[in-house]
Amino acid sequence: MRIISLNANGIRSAASKGVFDWLRTQDADVVCLQETKAQEDQLGDPMFRPDGHHCFYRDASSKKGYSGVAIYARREPDTVLTELGWDAFDCEGRYIEVRFGNLSVVSLYVPSGSSGDERQQFKFRTMEWLTPILDGWLASGRDYILCGDWNIVHTEKDIRNWRSNQKNSGCLPQERAWLDHLLHERGWVDSFRALKPDAVEYTWWSNRGQARANDVGWRIDYQIVSPALRARLAGCSIYREQRFSDHAPYVVDYAD
Repeated sequence: MRIISLNANGIRSAASKGVFDWLRTQDADVVCLQETKAQEDQLGDPMFRPDGHHCFYRDASSKKGYSGVAIYARREPDTVLTELGWDAFDCEGRYIEVRFGNLSVVSLYVPSGSSGDERQQFKFRTMEWLTPILDGWLASGRDYILCGDWNIVHTEKDIRNWRSNQKNSGCLPQERAWLDHLLHERGWVDSFRALKPDAVEYTWWSNRGQARANDVGWRIDYQIVSPALRARLAGCSIYREQRFSDHAPYVVDYAD
């Protein structure tokens, strides 16, 4: 089973850069997108309904052209969920989940706090609110794959300029401690680190300067899995050969 996660930074923009042509070559079972930046009624072109996939969108209802998540699934899911129960989060289009038997695949877009203190405080509230939800998922007995842009680096290996970013959103001690708590105390598994414990690779680069060309990046896109799925992690890669957005697709293969 192959699952791809990508923050598209505008699905129409990514489409114009060839993302759907690339996806056709990947034979993915599930594709999770974040930051679609579109309402579903704006996506009438057949390219936004890839052949052979069931396509589900959760748009932002609070502001058009903002946020938004989507999932494309080769197999029709048993259930599709688009709300977690907090209007301030749900209306920004940050969560969609598909269920296949005992497996849940989630496309999740954690808020960024980089635009100012108000959004950073919303990010902190989101982290606090998500914690018991994630605990509940672990306790449910279901297998979960949480794909998405979490807007947080975890360790020094996950960011090029570690020291200079300690006071910047996405690398704040409180944010990294939250990921520590989920991964080291609660038992969630960072698929990339499970497969590549010492690798230094990134999934996002600023559009400023020559950040991408110089690989001045951050690893903030994840597929975080429930403990039972660790043994099924078969391989992963970050695709950089083509540029579809300021993020790179993160691809994980799971053994059947």
